[in-house]
Amino acid sequence: MRIMDGKALATKMQADLAQKTAQLKAEHGVRPGLLVILVGEDSASQVYVRNKERSALAAGFKSQVVRLPETVTEAELLRKIAAYNQDPAWHGILVQLPLPKHINEEKVLLAISPEKDVDGFHPTNMGKLWSGHPVMIPSTPAGIMELLKAYEVELVGKRALVIGRSNIVGKPMAQLLMDAHATVTIGHSRTQDLKALARQADILVVAIGQAKFVTRDFVKEGAVVIDVGMNRDDNGKLCGDVDFESVSEVASLITPVPGGVGPMTITMLMEQTYQAALRSIR
Repeated sequence: MRIMDGKALATKMQADLAQKTAQLKAEHGVRPGLLVILVGEDSASQVYVRNKERSALAAGFKSQVVRLPETVTEAELLRKIAAYNQDPAWHGILVQLPLPKHINEEKVLLAISPEKDVDGFHPTNMGKLWSGHPVMIPSTPAGIMELLKAYEVELVGKRALVIGRSNIVGKPMAQLLMDAHATVTIGHSRTQDLKALARQADILVVAIGQAKFVTRDFVKEGAVVIDVGMNRDDNGKLCGDVDFESVSEVASLITPVPGGVGPMTITMLMEQTYQAALRSIR
């Protein structure tokens, strides 16, 4: 068993990104700009936003967090997004989810210009992904693909099972694996005999949101296991959707929690902001 060190790969990629950003600014006078809108005081969201801002600044980006009160109206939020869409200083715009209940998340995601939608959640970007011509890709699946590439995981013709069918991870992950010529199945809470299905998979991506859901008896000997989960166990310790201790005995490669998929998610968000800045020149 080898551990797939997402933190180390992210550190290397972010160093490369800082060099590319400096070159972009020197040659074209363009500095990638990432704007994050945070509504309310959700503690987890604040941590995520702080990490994004820190990574953006480390890469040499222009970065700003727009903090709005919980009571902001949907109309006011949409007006702000429309204004930032028109501002050429910002190449990437994202609204941190979840939003307060009185704001329609779908309306907000639709309001962000597809060219600046670095989260990859806009239906236009989803459509491009599903048609085989991706531009903006949800960051977590994009980061997983980089991990698989870095660890030279063969995907062509392999059986892959993605457990979870969210628009953020499960569905785009399945499409990216299909684009890499894997044979892909999506499993979820209604899948019959999920355990037997999982035991056939050469690559197993778990994004179901249940602590230590996947145990050793789910995993084929020598399989590659990607754990997207972020949970707390009964002792309050951070853990994933995979029971790392037992699964690591049979997997050939496995991502830890923390230090696996998480750092790659933010790295790919920065990479997509850089790419958006590059496209603005072209």
